[in-house]
Amino acid sequence: MRANTRKVVSILAVASILMSGCGKSQEEIAQEEKETITSDFSVSYDGIKTANFVAGTSVHDPSILEADGKYYIYGSHMSAAESEDLRTWKSMTGGYSYSSDNQVYGKLYDSKGPFAFTGKANSVIKTDGNDVRLWAPDVKYSEKIGKYYMYFCTTSNYYTSTVCYATADSPEGPFEWKGNLIYSGFSEQVLDKTNVLDYVDKTYVEDNYLNGGVSYNNSKWPNALDPTIFWDKDGRMWMTYGSWSGGIFLLEINEETGEAIHPEADPENDVDPYFGKRLIGGGHTSIEAPYILYDSVSDYYYLFVSYGNLQRTGGYQIRVFRSKTPDGNYEDMNGKAPKLGAGNPKTFGLKLSGNYMLPSLNMAYMATGHNSAFAAKDGKRYVVYHSRFEKKGEVHEPRVHQYLTNEEGWPCMLPYETDGEEVNASGYNKEEIIGEYYVINQGTDVSADIAEPFKLVLTQNGNVFGKSTTGIWEQKEGSYQMHITYGGKEYSGVFCKMKDEAGTNCIVFSAVGGNESVWGVKY
Repeated sequence: MRANTRKVVSILAVASILMSGCGKSQEEIAQEEKETITSDFSVSYDGIKTANFVAGTSVHDPSILEADGKYYIYGSHMSAAESEDLRTWKSMTGGYSYSSDNQVYGKLYDSKGPFAFTGKANSVIKTDGNDVRLWAPDVKYSEKIGKYYMYFCTTSNYYTSTVCYATADSPEGPFEWKGNLIYSGFSEQVLDKTNVLDYVDKTYVEDNYLNGGVSYNNSKWPNALDPTIFWDKDGRMWMTYGSWSGGIFLLEINEETGEAIHPEADPENDVDPYFGKRLIGGGHTSIEAPYILYDSVSDYYYLFVSYGNLQRTGGYQIRVFRSKTPDGNYEDMNGKAPKLGAGNPKTFGLKLSGNYMLPSLNMAYMATGHNSAFAAKDGKRYVVYHSRFEKKGEVHEPRVHQYLTNEEGWPCMLPYETDGEEVNASGYNKEEIIGEYYVINQGTDVSADIAEPFKLVLTQNGNVFGKSTTGIWEQKEGSYQMHITYGGKEYSGVFCKMKDEAGTNCIVFSAVGGNESVWGVKY
């Protein structure tokens, strides 16, 4: 029996034997409480202030850096922005800026190195038209070399890309190209334009990477996109990368040089001498944008990825897996992960955020994905992503949400954008918690559907009532951590006081179970 199952049984057992001072059973108390509920459970936003919040700029695929008392995000299309509060952002590049005048990326634009194989119309593998494709940069500071590393990719099509790296003395750049690390999408004809033969011989390439010894097998091997770097708890530096194609891969990095440390081949553990270790995915199924964060509080490595297509109605969303070691195995709440040949990945991974509507939003958030995450210097932990919106086409903006970990160490993302909220470590008074909540369940679907609120009432005696469901809830004594069951499912999460998007005070819960995220908001 799994731990979560035992927890459900224990909560239900306690609930079934609880007796009131009058000798009534919990079931009798629940029936009496149900008769006092006046809510008709219809959802209305009457009287709730709404807001049209604007972040100030657009940065696609935002990767976060905290430095010099500020926050920086770096994104695709040579964009970057800075902020002092994680809410309003000022562009450092004037938006998408493919130009030598770009203060952050200008030297990369002028350099032939990153674009020699991919990314421009004159690359070995040409882009369509004159489109320049430099995507998904990730910037981190290295104390060992005293510089900022940027890992990024250039790309020409859905499987032909190059992972590159650069350095700068300031988070504002300019970043200078230092080298190309990984190539994908090569054929036999252009193999000599890559570095692949520096690590494996031609026979190995023909037998493993190429279909029939000629064209790249992008179902088994990665698209060299979306590189991000992290340090493990022992101070070793790693890079994870990959998008659709053969899945998500991992390589160790020599921090002093920035170069990849290529491992010995180990087929039984899915380790390749050039591409590194496959962590999850493969078979050209929906999975991309890997980001690994070590959390010293829970002592887990969290692997965030995105599923779906990035367009507004493409079902784009954030999923998370975790591991006790940097190189895996990474698993979801059910102890599983999508492997090569597993097919549709939608049943794998805790879904943190997708398409959703909440009170105070003037329209639904959609395609919330391609996230980064960080533990801030103030001890709080955040998820950073870009969101599109129900009524704005493909317009997108960055959003930052604080996350807390539940009793089992899983991330629970707070429903609203961060606004300096502080969780009460010793928990909240029951009188503050009980009442009517607007609740959404994000499910595990990958679709254009929007998670819409329904009503649940949490009562004084630990009962939960909805229009066609009942359950129980509890707050862990002396803690903000909580458990809630309804519809026969249990979710483990957290309570927190915060402000909604319009600045109205509310109390919220965020709980996860069975790879689903449930958010509740009470005014």
